[in-house]
Amino acid sequence: MRNFRLGIIYILFLSAVSGCISNEKIIYLQNLEGNSPIADGELITYEIPDYKLQYNDIIDVNVQTIDDMLQFGFNGKNVQTNSQMGNIAGQSGGDIYYMTGYTVDQNGNIRLPIVGDVQVKDKTLEDARKAIEEQLRAYVTSELYVKVKLGGIRYAALGEFRRPGKFVVLQDRMTIFEAIANAGDLTTVAKRNEVLLIRQYPEGTRLHRINLNDRQVVESPFYFIQPNDQLYAEPMKVREIGAGENAAQSISLVISAITALALVLNFIK
Repeated sequence: MRNFRLGIIYILFLSAVSGCISNEKIIYLQNLEGNSPIADGELITYEIPDYKLQYNDIIDVNVQTIDDMLQFGFNGKNVQTNSQMGNIAGQSGGDIYYMTGYTVDQNGNIRLPIVGDVQVKDKTLEDARKAIEEQLRAYVTSELYVKVKLGGIRYAALGEFRRPGKFVVLQDRMTIFEAIANAGDLTTVAKRNEVLLIRQYPEGTRLHRINLNDRQVVESPFYFIQPNDQLYAEPMKVREIGAGENAAQSISLVISAITALALVLNFIK
């Protein structure tokens, strides 16, 4: 009987040790061994390349003449309408720019009223603005103001996120950690050192592995999310074997298993 109890204690100890997930696997932005350390407070410089529009992007185009500005001010007559639509979209989880913006089609064009098709694929927002303004000049002789913005950043979070799904964030720039936070953060069993980033490029799609445990990610070209990015977080082995995420859960599972086994043995006797 004594040996049986010792065996149970030994099993509980092994289960607690094997079932625990160490802090090193779940802490973000560590100075990992072998890499040049980045001290707290150190200035990290980076160059953010201008994003080039791609198929399925949605852009917001705002065109104003002098008459529009004199009558409605610099912000334009659609500000109140867009604000109301933004409130409705925020409550319903919709995407306001899907209704009000212009989508880049398979040919790389957006279709504007009167002007017709404008080629914007592989152009920066500033280049797209110039192309739109140039074609508008054929129809407008007065002073013209054209503003072009991305209709938010669309991305998907799959796998071991606490709130996976597809998201639209109405801002021009977003870091990968902001994207993760927006999806409720990663679960404890997510492989933070092997997050898969699926990114679209003009020539096709590429897959990148990102180590979120490594502080060096801040200096990488994947620190900032781009429109249509997809993030996939795989589970650790602990999810596969069904162990708990921490010692308490692991011990609880083992105790439940031993209790069930004891009941079965008692029933057999």
